[in-house]
Amino acid sequence: MDWIEQLFGISPDAGLGTLEALIAGALVAVVLGITLAIRAQRSRAAQKRS
Repeated sequence: MDWIEQLFGISPDAGLGTLEALIAGALVAVVLGITLAIRAQRSRAAQKRS
């Protein structure tokens, strides 16, 4: 996991990969949050219809 080093030519975390892991985790959290929000909205809409 050294795509930041390869892409930008800098090593903000001394090559440990922690920044890349943090970014990947944040992206997963955002996608999961959006997915759960959409599911909750659809569930509330279905309850209102019935």
